[in-house]
Amino acid sequence: MPQPGAVGSRAVVARNFAILPPEGIPEGVLPEWEKTAARILTAPAMGARFAMYQLDVAAGGGTQQTLAPRLEAFLYLADGNAKLELNGKSHALAPGGFAYLSPGARFSVSVPKGSARLFAVRKAYEPWGSKAPADRVGNEREIKGEPFMDIAELNLKKLLPDTLEYDLAMNVFTFPPGFSLPITETHVMEHGLCFLQGQGRYYLGDAWYEVKAGDFIWMGPYCPQGFFAGGKTPARYLYYKNVHRDVEL
Repeated sequence: MPQPGAVGSRAVVARNFAILPPEGIPEGVLPEWEKTAARILTAPAMGARFAMYQLDVAAGGGTQQTLAPRLEAFLYLADGNAKLELNGKSHALAPGGFAYLSPGARFSVSVPKGSARLFAVRKAYEPWGSKAPADRVGNEREIKGEPFMDIAELNLKKLLPDTLEYDLAMNVFTFPPGFSLPITETHVMEHGLCFLQGQGRYYLGDAWYEVKAGDFIWMGPYCPQGFFAGGKTPARYLYYKNVHRDVEL
């Protein structure tokens, strides 16, 4: 049935940030993913130097592929259960499960029953030194986390080692209602952020925007940014940032 009247949106796409509510992102098909509704959340077309995806995999679906030698990837299981084969090793992923796929990794993802929602990151690896990054598999629920800037109520879980062979960070940040980032950050790193739970207001550029579970946010380099958690439940989000490398000149 046609929608009467004008149709609005909370979506905002600016020069160095974007907010995409889930209802406005159409699903598509990716060549190497079977029975999967794929949504490309950000890509170089937006200005990002990485790609981030939401992958809703139906029972019997998944993928089997090999990353190009120059590419790395990260998977985070938000809902459901999945089986991961990574460079010859098998892993069962439950909600909160994650995997870092090293450059050139051979992997497969399968969902035997039910359905599963994955968030995925893909980027070009920037080599440094002689030590290569290793595959990592774990579950964020088994990571205690640490206070952010000595504020006990702000819990930051680092899913990857904070060491120089890794050129990306993947973190889960939790805010109780009424708490906020203690500063407005402005930095060279960019972010891809998937809201997992709760709601609040995100400061981007020079304005505050209402955000909630299901939203995606891209923040480009030097975008002023801050967050305030509202509502009655803790706000949680998964986010990517590029780290440990000098700027290209």
